[in-house]
Amino acid sequence: TGISSFVQMLMQGTEPDDPKAQVLEKIERQTFRAAKIVNGLLNLARPAQVDSGPVDVNAVINDVLSLLEHQMRTGRIQVRKELASTAPVVLGIEYKLQQVFLNLFLNARDAMPKGGWLSIATRATADGATIEVGDTGSGIPPDQLSRIYDPFFTTKDIGKGTGLGLSITYGIVQEHGGTIACDSETGQGTRFTLTLPLAAARSTSASLNRQA
Repeated sequence: TGISSFVQMLMQGTEPDDPKAQVLEKIERQTFRAAKIVNGLLNLARPAQVDSGPVDVNAVINDVLSLLEHQMRTGRIQVRKELASTAPVVLGIEYKLQQVFLNLFLNARDAMPKGGWLSIATRATADGATIEVGDTGSGIPPDQLSRIYDPFFTTKDIGKGTGLGLSITYGIVQEHGGTIACDSETGQGTRFTLTLPLAAARSTSASLNRQA
């Protein structure tokens, strides 16, 4: 925060055409990137203890998409939504689930540098809430598919990714008692399928455990 603040102060006193302005912008970008890496490590090593509550999955998805609307439009990415008419409600921590979908949507965007389709579907089944996130991007090579949840492993070019996004996503899904699976074909795209227990099911299970 200190480095970022001082850089912004210097930028305010620098003319746009000053060669130093470009250097300051680079410092600022790398400061933000370092902060993201540190926050990601903290989330992995020391998850925050926050009470769970009912979370509307459709609302979380729409909120995250609204944050990325400009990026998707400038990246020529079209979004196809098939959200359940009755929104699945899971027992969870809203901001952590926002992080899950943010990571998945950003990965999809990065996999489609020339544009494409981001498909999102939700439905409630007997097994819980199912969410599918697919893209028409470059896909993941078969020999790398088993490593995508490893910390610091990334298929992106050097400097384009930290390799923490999917690790954090996997940890949050596990924390919520859910599962995540990935199907991908090189050059054809990638699809992640998440399942999360419904709030009613989790509440009933907890009640039965207390009675036992």
